[in-house]
Amino acid sequence: MQIFGVDIGGSGIKGAPVDLDKGDLAQERHKVLTPQPATPDGVAEGVRQVVEHFGWDGPVGLTFPGVVTGGATIRTAANVDKSWIDTDARELFGERLGGLPVTVVNDADAAGVAEMHFGAGRDRRGTVILLTFGTGIGSAVFVDGRLVANTELGHLELDGHEAEKRASSKARDDHELTWEQWARRVQKYLEHVEMLFSPELFIIGGGVSRKAHKFLPLIEGVRAEIVPAQLQNNAGIVGAAMRAAELR
Repeated sequence: MQIFGVDIGGSGIKGAPVDLDKGDLAQERHKVLTPQPATPDGVAEGVRQVVEHFGWDGPVGLTFPGVVTGGATIRTAANVDKSWIDTDARELFGERLGGLPVTVVNDADAAGVAEMHFGAGRDRRGTVILLTFGTGIGSAVFVDGRLVANTELGHLELDGHEAEKRASSKARDDHELTWEQWARRVQKYLEHVEMLFSPELFIIGGGVSRKAHKFLPLIEGVRAEIVPAQLQNNAGIVGAAMRAAELR
């Protein structure tokens, strides 16, 4: 079965049909830049462009980089325009996509669901935390395979700042940090999260997971196992499609 998945990020909007039997993209993904400012209307237009690129006319699952309640309402907007807050995203995207059935889920939660089903978290019990390092830091927390939705652990305070302002992939670029310098910040963040949740496993996702060999070996002092996401930066697309299939 194929369902279309779209992953909305602070810098890019990417999507593709997903083969839910294999847990992988059925076609090469298409990406457009996230408009700046990332207003509801601008982002919805970007989503339309991605979906219409494939001529898709079926259900669409979408991720959003913030808290999503009731499968529709946006409650936070840290890395997109603040006008998203209290927007009914399901209604907005459904209208822009010509009435196609849509579902909306937190981006890290979607990535986590995909990794737990098809990737690095498969068959893992206990507490597992996926962290996506990109424009910000997203989080998905699982206890014995069950998702604790909308955790947003990237906004924990670290050294007097939001953690994602110090340890996201964007922060590494903005501050021109070496991999060693950034790894020290990531390590301090992981130690803080570990102190709070005592997970058995950290899964590191987001685009930077493709370069895990450059920084994961530099992280020390964390008791939990740390592994890169197996679906890498496609996890959000796959998870969005999975969520849409569940709600058909």
